[in-house]
Amino acid sequence: MARKAKRDLTVEQQLARGPIDLPFLALVMLLTAIGLIMVLSASYASAMYNLDRGINTEGDPLYYFKRQFGFAVLGVIAMFVISKIDYQHFRWMSVFVLGASIVLMLLVFIPYFGRSGGGALRWVKIGPIRFQPSEIAKVGVIMFFAAGLSKRNSQLGPPKKWSKRTFTGRMAARLDRVGLLELIPYILVLGLVLAIIMMQKHLSGTILVAMGAASVLFASGISLYWFLGGGAALGALLYWIANNTEYMTMRLTIWHDPFSDPRGDGFQPIQAKIAIGSGGLLGVGLGNSRQKYAFLPEEHNDYIFPIICEELGMVGACVIMALFALLIIRGYWLALHARDRFGTLLVVGITSLTAIQTFFNIGVVTGFLPPTGISLPFFSYGGTALAIQLAEMGMILSVSRQIAAPKAE
Repeated sequence: MARKAKRDLTVEQQLARGPIDLPFLALVMLLTAIGLIMVLSASYASAMYNLDRGINTEGDPLYYFKRQFGFAVLGVIAMFVISKIDYQHFRWMSVFVLGASIVLMLLVFIPYFGRSGGGALRWVKIGPIRFQPSEIAKVGVIMFFAAGLSKRNSQLGPPKKWSKRTFTGRMAARLDRVGLLELIPYILVLGLVLAIIMMQKHLSGTILVAMGAASVLFASGISLYWFLGGGAALGALLYWIANNTEYMTMRLTIWHDPFSDPRGDGFQPIQAKIAIGSGGLLGVGLGNSRQKYAFLPEEHNDYIFPIICEELGMVGACVIMALFALLIIRGYWLALHARDRFGTLLVVGITSLTAIQTFFNIGVVTGFLPPTGISLPFFSYGGTALAIQLAEMGMILSVSRQIAAPKAE
């Protein structure tokens, strides 16, 4: 009876029921488990003494851990559910995910829903849930770009013939020749999303969305000239922002010399370096950090990596970075072996997003990069962000189910 039922399934349904990639799953679960342990270790002092003025922990040392653990469970469930969906459905879902993220980001500017923090307006509160809509926008943009650009070769066809008798026709022919016409829909969508995020004063979200989209464009075969031009334009924009906004100028000054304001804005990077240096080779031991006792701000959030270095030492920090490296390498391996172009672009985008977040977070807390406010995937406290990250991993696992199938366009 079971065999007959299996024969009645369509080819697509049978492919979607293939085995998930166990090495990738094991790395995700291992990083999530270690992340939960480190959130518990890094946050219990702050929770016990109620050091965060914006949150009333009521002296419960497990306050942050219990919430992170709850969202981790929800995220793992979502990951397994999404991994069982035929990833071809993500094509039509991409428009709705992107549209929903735009609507949610606009809700930030409505006083009833919007919430501010750290000088930025980037959170939405719906009932008991408080989250950053830009987290959804990251994956929404990647899904939209992957769905559209996966059909690029089949949609290009023979070159269009434009009338050379009119100015409009001549301009259209030139734009088509350099490949700009096919990029216009993606430029408009990305421009709209980035404009909304920049209005929220969310620099880290702007960087991640832009680079996630760029990774999909690069993997789709877009001419490198566009990346050079786009990179130059982005560099010029960042240079202008850095030299014409007091906020960014101050950040760059602190980055170059945190001791110029050791009790103000330079306090956090200085304490982060003290935490990293205090760990030495083998660390002071799990749970024995001294910097988490009101010395290092955001010790369970963006600056959790210095606590890892302090408690687990250079050896432990290197092990965790190696796990991230293996996860990223495995993700790109799955992208190379995906059944079709859409699967490849989707996995490249999500994997690149994870790689960029990891690189930027570790680069910032170690002083290699200027502050950006980017969290460390699977580790930094933030329940909805963790749940969304695990859902993204579910998409990659969904693609991995069809790797054994013949290649398709």
